[in-house]
Amino acid sequence: MTDSKYFTTTKKGEIFELKAELNSDKKEKKKEAVKKVIASMTVGKDVSALFPDVVNCMQTDNLELKKLVYLYLMNYAKSQPDMAIMAVNTFVKDCEDPNPLIRALAVRTMGCIRVDKITEYLCEPLRKCLKDEDPYVRKTAAVCVAKLHDINAQLVEDQGFLDTLKDLISDSNPMVVANAVAALSEIAESHPSSNLLDLNPQSINKLLTALNECTEWGQIFILDCLANYMPKDDREAQSICERVTPRLSHANSAVVLSAVKVLMKFMEMLSKDLDYYGTLLKKLAPPLVTLLSAEPELQYVALRNINLIVQKRPEILKHEMKVFFVKYNDPIYVKLEKLDIMIRLASQANIAQVLAELKEYATEVDVDFVRKAVRAIGRCAIKVEQSAERCVSTLLDLIQTKVNYVVQEAIVVIKDIFRKYPNKYESVIATLCENLDSLDEPEARAAMIWIVGEYAERIDNADELLESFLEGFHDESTQVQLQLLTAIVKLFLKKPTETQELVQQVLSLATQDSDNPDLRDRGYIYWRLLSTDPVAAKEVVLAEKPLISEETDLIEPTLLDELICYIGTLASVYHKPPSAFVEGSRGIVHKSLPPRTGSSESAESPDAAPSGAPPSEQPAVIPTQGDLLGDLLNLDLGPPVSGPPVATSSVQMGAVDLLGGGLDSLMGDESEGLRSDVGGSPAMGGTSFTAPSAVMPANLGPPPSGGLGDLFDLAGGVGTLSGSHVAPKTVWLPAMKAKGLEISGTFSRQVGAISMDLLLTNKALQVMSDFAIQFNRNSFGLAPAAPLQIHAPLAPNQTVEISLPLNTVGSVMKMDPLNNLQVAVKNNIDVFYFSTLYPLHILFVEDGKMERQMFLATWKDIPNENEAQFQIKDCPLSADAVSSKLQGSNIFTVAKRNVEGQDMLYQSLKLTNGIWVLAELRIQPGSPSFTLSLKCRAPEVSHYVYQAYETILKN
Repeated sequence: MTDSKYFTTTKKGEIFELKAELNSDKKEKKKEAVKKVIASMTVGKDVSALFPDVVNCMQTDNLELKKLVYLYLMNYAKSQPDMAIMAVNTFVKDCEDPNPLIRALAVRTMGCIRVDKITEYLCEPLRKCLKDEDPYVRKTAAVCVAKLHDINAQLVEDQGFLDTLKDLISDSNPMVVANAVAALSEIAESHPSSNLLDLNPQSINKLLTALNECTEWGQIFILDCLANYMPKDDREAQSICERVTPRLSHANSAVVLSAVKVLMKFMEMLSKDLDYYGTLLKKLAPPLVTLLSAEPELQYVALRNINLIVQKRPEILKHEMKVFFVKYNDPIYVKLEKLDIMIRLASQANIAQVLAELKEYATEVDVDFVRKAVRAIGRCAIKVEQSAERCVSTLLDLIQTKVNYVVQEAIVVIKDIFRKYPNKYESVIATLCENLDSLDEPEARAAMIWIVGEYAERIDNADELLESFLEGFHDESTQVQLQLLTAIVKLFLKKPTETQELVQQVLSLATQDSDNPDLRDRGYIYWRLLSTDPVAAKEVVLAEKPLISEETDLIEPTLLDELICYIGTLASVYHKPPSAFVEGSRGIVHKSLPPRTGSSESAESPDAAPSGAPPSEQPAVIPTQGDLLGDLLNLDLGPPVSGPPVATSSVQMGAVDLLGGGLDSLMGDESEGLRSDVGGSPAMGGTSFTAPSAVMPANLGPPPSGGLGDLFDLAGGVGTLSGSHVAPKTVWLPAMKAKGLEISGTFSRQVGAISMDLLLTNKALQVMSDFAIQFNRNSFGLAPAAPLQIHAPLAPNQTVEISLPLNTVGSVMKMDPLNNLQVAVKNNIDVFYFSTLYPLHILFVEDGKMERQMFLATWKDIPNENEAQFQIKDCPLSADAVSSKLQGSNIFTVAKRNVEGQDMLYQSLKLTNGIWVLAELRIQPGSPSFTLSLKCRAPEVSHYVYQAYETILKN
C-alpha cells in the first residue's frame, strides 16, 4: 500500500489516537504513528502537542524511524525550544552510535535545529564528529560547522572549530576536503575581513589532488576556492593551470565554467610569449563550443559567459565563428545572444561569411531578431572598415524590400555609418529620403531628421522635408523634437535666406508652446546664440563631430575584470556585479584579476584594440543613445524574451481596464461578489497582464476610417452555414509573387476552434516541399496552434487543401487596420510574405451571453462617448431570423422588446481577449434597414464588429 493512507484520517480525536499509538509497545505501530504525524505536519496541521511523545520514539535503533523523528524535531524545535532540550541527550548518545549513518544523521539534525539553547550542547558531539574515523561523518560535520557559524559565530570561533575545519583541508578523503572548502568559503563570504581561507602552495597542492577524485559539486567548490587564490609567480600560476585543464572535459557544464574561470584568472599572470599561453588559448575553445550543444537554457548561460570571455580575450574563439551561426529552431533569446557574439568576433578574415549570414537573418520572420540583425550589419561596417562598402550596399538592398521595420532599423544604422565614415557614402541619401513617409518609430524618425539636417546642403528640398515633420511637432516624442530643433537650426545656418520663417516657427514651438524643460532649454540656447552671435552659433552647431568608436557596448574594463572573476555564477548572466542585485549583501568583496606580469603590456589584448588606435588605449565606452537603450533592455530581460513579449505600447497601460478583463471580471462566477464594482471606477488589479492574449495596447488610435468597407463583399452568394459564417476562399498570395506558389484561403470558427482554411497550388515547374508558416505579432495574438502539415511534396499543377488550427496566445501588437494579419510561408524554394484581413467574428467566443442585470449595469457603466451608431441596409429579415442567424456566430440576444412598433434586440458578444461588446439592434418591421448601436470599453473595436454584423446578416 502507498503512503497516501497516512494523509486520510479525519477522526475527531486524531491527536489523542496518535498519542496512544506513539506510546504503543509494538515497534511497527510506533513507526506507522510517526509517519501519520509527519503526514499531518506536511499538510500544515499543528501536531506540536505530540512533541514529548515523538521525542520518546528517538530511543530506537531503527534508522527509518529515527530519520522521521529527526524530521519532526527540525520542524518544531523552534516553536518548542524548552521541549527540544529533552532530545539533546539522545543526540549526544547518537553521536557515539557504532553506525556511522546514525552518527552523521545526529550531527546533521543538530545543525538544522536553530535554537540558541541547544547550540551549546552541540559543541561536544560536533568536536567528536569532526575527528571521526569515518569520512562520511567528517564530511557531514564540516557542513554542520558552517550552519552553526550562521546561528552563533562567536561560539564557533571560541570553540576552535574553524581551526579544525582548516585541518580538514588536508584530509585524506576528497569529499571531506570539498565540504571543508565549501564550509570555509561560506563562512568567509559572511565575514570578508577574516582571513579564513589562508591558502598557501601546500594547501593548494592538496586541493588539486582532491580535485581529481571528488564528486562534481565537490569539484566546483574546490575550483571556486582556487579562483580566489593569488599565485606568487607565473610558474605557480602555470602549474595550477596545467592541473585544472583536465576539468574542461567534464560532463557537467558548471564544472567546465568554474575551470574556465580559474584559467581566465591565472592567464593574466602568464606572459604571452610563453608557448604554454598559446596552448592554453587553444584548449579553452573546444569546451566552450561544446557547451553550445546543450539545451537552450544552458546554451543561454554559456553564451552570456562567452560574451564576457570574448570581450576579454577575443583570440580564444576567433576561429570558431561558425558555431555562433543561428539555427532555425534556436529560441529568440539564444539567437540574440549569438548575434551579439558574432559581431564581437567579426574581423577582416571572416567578415564576408558574417555578412552573408546576417543578410539571411534580415529576411527572417521574427521581428525582434530581424531588427537586431540589421543593427548588426551596421555594427560590422563600423567595426571592420574594409567591409563598410559591402555593408552599405546590403543595407540598401534591405531598404528596397520596403518592409517597414527593416527600413527603419537600416536608417538608424546608416546614420552611425555616416558618423564613422564622413563624406564617403552620402550618395545613398536620396534613397533614404524616398522612405520618409513610412517612418513611424521615434528612433528612425530622429535618425532621418539628423541626416537631413547634417547634409542639408546636399538635399535640395531639405526645408520641405523638415517642414513636413514640423506639422505634428507636439505629437512627436522628445527624441524627435530635439533632433528636429537642431536639424532646422543647422539648415538655417547653411541656407539662412530661405529658412528664416521655418527656424522662427520651430523656436517658438520649442520654447513657448512646449512644457518639456530639455526642449525649452535647447530652444532658448539656440535662440540666444542666433540673435547675438551667428558666427559663434555656426561654430557651436556645425562643429566637427568626433568619429564614433567601433564597440559601442563594451563592458567597462574594470567591471569586465570583476565579472570574469564571477564566471559561472548569476553575475555572469546578468552582466552585473553581485552587489548590484544581492539584497542585504553584507560586505560583498569586489574581486579583481591579478596584475599582469610585465605591466608594460596593456590590459586589453592587441586584437581587441580598435583599428588605428595604439594597443594601450581602451576603446571609448560611451554608448550611443540608441545602443544604450537597446542594450539596457537586452541586459536584464535575458531569457524571458522567449516568452510572448507584451505589446510594445503597453507602457501606457494606465487605461488597462478599457481593454480586456475589466468588464470580464464583473462577469461569470464572481458576479455576486463584484456587483459593487459596477459603479464605474476601474476595479482591475492588472490581471490582463498575465495572459498575453488579454493584453491589447492601450493607446490604440482612432478607428481607421474607410478602406475596409469592401472587405467582406467578397463573401457574396454563399448560403447560410450552420455554425459561424465562413467567407469563400480568396487569393491571398498570387503565383506571380511567390515563384509559382498560389495560396487562397479563408477563416472559420467551428465549436470554439479557429482555423485558417488554405488552398495551396503549385503553378511552378518544380516540386515544392518543406512547408512552414509563421505569423507576425498582431492585435489579438493569433498564431498557428500546430505546424503546417503537408505530408507529401506538392508536384507541379497539384493543389492541396489544409485546415490550419489557430490559437490566440501569440504575441500581441496593435496593427493598422486592427484585423490585419501578416503571414510568412516558407518552402524549399524561398520565404514568401503576404498580409490578409480576418473577419472579427472568428474571435467571438461561445460564452459571450451576458445576464440581463449585468447587461443593464454594464451598458450604464460604459461612457456615452464610447457608443457608436451604424446603419445596416438591404437586409429584409425578421427580428427572430436576425437573432438566430447572429447566434450561429456567437452574438447572443440578451433581451427582446417591442417599442412603438419597433423590435429592439439587446445583444452581447465577447472577444477572445476578454473585451465585451454590447449592442442594441433596432428593426422596423417591413423596412430593410436596421440601426445598430455598439458600446464597448475599447471603442476602436466597434467598426470591425459592425462589419462582422453586416457580413453575417447579408450572407
